[in-house]
Amino acid sequence: MKEILDFFLHLQDHLHDFTRDHGSLVYGLLFLIVFCETGLVITPFLPGDSLLFAIGAISANEASGLNVWIAAVTLLAAAAIGDTTNYWIGRTLGKWLTHRFPKIVKPSYLEKTHRFYDTYGAKTLIMARFVPIVRTFAPFVAGSGAMPFRKFILFSCCGSLLWVGLILPAGWFLGDKPFVKNNFEIVVLAIIGISLLPMVIELLRAKLRARNKVAGETAE
Repeated sequence: MKEILDFFLHLQDHLHDFTRDHGSLVYGLLFLIVFCETGLVITPFLPGDSLLFAIGAISANEASGLNVWIAAVTLLAAAAIGDTTNYWIGRTLGKWLTHRFPKIVKPSYLEKTHRFYDTYGAKTLIMARFVPIVRTFAPFVAGSGAMPFRKFILFSCCGSLLWVGLILPAGWFLGDKPFVKNNFEIVVLAIIGISLLPMVIELLRAKLRARNKVAGETAE
């Protein structure tokens, strides 16, 4: 757990080191991380928003060797392919995986994602891009719920474009600012906190609805 936390908080340093030691192989690493975080329901803990911001921040420095345009195409491809893979896993194996491996395909995560779908419909695929965990489970639930693939791919691509198109440039423009450079760990924690807000709000709303329901039944 300590190693995972260190990886999150020092993303910039780790990416710098990997780019320095392995050159263009860094794009393969970025593809793998985003693909797994988006395409496999067993890896929702991998970095998403903070990773994109760190990539933008590093690529703003030409000496880093990281090209922001190649990174952007790599991330878009990983997000789209990951989403599509997760959709078809949900479409073909969704029910079996849910019942066979409840400790891996956690019912609580599925329930949160279902609530997003109940509230936002297919737009969940766009909004989920900015919400950790829900981002990983949204394509899976769309597939297991038999959402038409045309509809799925349209909203999925829109979400991917917005996700990469907003967070990567934010890292590019803000990454070399003195405050961000000197307090990158704080910035990463802030990004994670902000991205978790929709899920926290949804959980609070669900608890409030449950409490009101119980109060209504008691009053009757």
